[in-house]
Amino acid sequence: MSNHSAGRSTDVILPEQAQTLAGLLRERVRRSPDAVAYRQFNPQTQQWEDMRWGELGQMVARWQAALAREGLEHGDRVAVMLRNCREWVMFDQAAAGMGLVVVPLYTDDRPENIAYILQNAGARLLLIGGKDHWARIAQVRDQLGFLLRIVSVTPVPDASDPRLLSLDAWLPAGDYALQVEDGGGDALATIVYTSGTTGRPKGVMLSHRNILWNAYAAQLKISVYPDDLFLSFLPLSHTFERTVGYYLPMMCGATIAYNRSIPELATDLLTIRPTILVSVPRIFERIYNKIQAGLTKKTPLARRLFTTAADIGWQRFEYQQGRAARSAGLLLWPLLNKLVAAKVMARLGGRLRFAVCGGAPLPPAIARLFIGLGLPLVQGYGLTETSPVLAANSIEDNQPFSVGTPLADVEVRIGAEDELLVRSPGVMLGYWDDAGATAAMIDAEGWLHTGDQVRIDEQRHVFITGRLKEILVLANGEKVPPADMEMAILMDPWFEQVMVIGDNRPFLSALIVFNAERWPLEAARLGLDPEAEDALNDERVCAAVLRRVAECIREFPGYAQIRRVACYREPWSVDADLMTPTLKLRRARVLEHCRDDIERLYAGH
Repeated sequence: MSNHSAGRSTDVILPEQAQTLAGLLRERVRRSPDAVAYRQFNPQTQQWEDMRWGELGQMVARWQAALAREGLEHGDRVAVMLRNCREWVMFDQAAAGMGLVVVPLYTDDRPENIAYILQNAGARLLLIGGKDHWARIAQVRDQLGFLLRIVSVTPVPDASDPRLLSLDAWLPAGDYALQVEDGGGDALATIVYTSGTTGRPKGVMLSHRNILWNAYAAQLKISVYPDDLFLSFLPLSHTFERTVGYYLPMMCGATIAYNRSIPELATDLLTIRPTILVSVPRIFERIYNKIQAGLTKKTPLARRLFTTAADIGWQRFEYQQGRAARSAGLLLWPLLNKLVAAKVMARLGGRLRFAVCGGAPLPPAIARLFIGLGLPLVQGYGLTETSPVLAANSIEDNQPFSVGTPLADVEVRIGAEDELLVRSPGVMLGYWDDAGATAAMIDAEGWLHTGDQVRIDEQRHVFITGRLKEILVLANGEKVPPADMEMAILMDPWFEQVMVIGDNRPFLSALIVFNAERWPLEAARLGLDPEAEDALNDERVCAAVLRRVAECIREFPGYAQIRRVACYREPWSVDADLMTPTLKLRRARVLEHCRDDIERLYAGH
């Protein structure tokens, strides 16, 4: 399927033509040596610099020559802990071409977690970005005796480890031939450790064929063209970004620009002006909250104009999708687009053909607003264990409150307790060195148990309705899915993080982290000193928060109401072990961390 495709042709490398991830690069270099592959900001020159596919192929060959000197053997594991950049790709492709297995790490993961993953995978070599990453590694260096070499993209001053080399010192000079070792598509390509919300992370084993099939099946949903430009900002250690934001553009010959940092994302959107964005809901939630906060400062007329534009835009979308009749209000769209919608889209660069959102549920109000303002926003769904995409919407068949229809060759079935079971060519080889966990995830008939509860409509759209393991059971037996309530509460720009609690308790409460920008404003409005240690426990704060929370969850059943709250200023972080690197709450850890406050909330009940 295509979007705005008149007169444009695709240049898709088929999985059988590539065979492996290294074969994918070789074929892209052969087809498009002079096309721009990557755009990256150089802090030294303060310029954005382009690299062409042919140049990339030459650089990957040099990386392979360096890896060859380390005496690594086919199947050895090599790890990468870098923010998104060309060097991530060069390392990944060099390793793939030599039959090595790549283990990605999150740059902001906790040192002990990094040590566990490197140890569990038996990594022989580690690529890092520079001194900040080295600071994390140095904390656990005594546990990493098995590493032969550590390479840093930028030099690390005063580091005494003899295994540590800067990239410039490690890479040999000269020209080399690009190596593509043919281990076949079923060979292990990567081990991706899932940042589990409970227990140790598990290593998901994905083959070359798993990933190539997934990238190919995903681009069948929405065509990607050689003149498309992606802006990459989700970590490449996240399989969603790696498959859809790296291998898929390579398969289609598109260009990728690397965002400098999340704080600079708004500026980079204006500079790069991407045509495709791969994102998670949190980015859209932040933009949504900024829009809502901005609207409070506008005149009533301006607010009314904005709301009307979003409403008419939504009607236009539903009409285009064939779900609604044409209404007279649509005649206002050209004017409303010019006055309102186009200005919001301009902040996203003004050229977006579509944005893909996955990794977590997108709140319906946010989907409705952005789509209403003219952004072709499509949701998808998957798991690391499925390479990762299982289902997605397309531009022509976009049901925004679903996660779309299954990709080609994905079989779906609803099991016990409405659990989604899947079979597909993207299902992992298994968990690394953990046959028990593999057997618990994939049954004897090859069905992978997702843990997500769903319903599927007549058009095969998949709607996520809950999570098997994330249900709170109140003392009266009522069952409450906390994630839905948390998503609704986070729609309020006052709040940055929230966790609903109440398992085996008489009523629900919420632990809430205030938005850092809003707290001083609201504290002053309530006549409180925002810096005072006990200000968050003030009755006025709790009452105001409860009122806002009640408004957010008014659609939920009577028993699913929140009676008490504990508020915090300090965000729950990965470093504090309260969040996973993919920013999911570690519920058990948060419960332990806030134990005294929780006991206070339920005292006397």
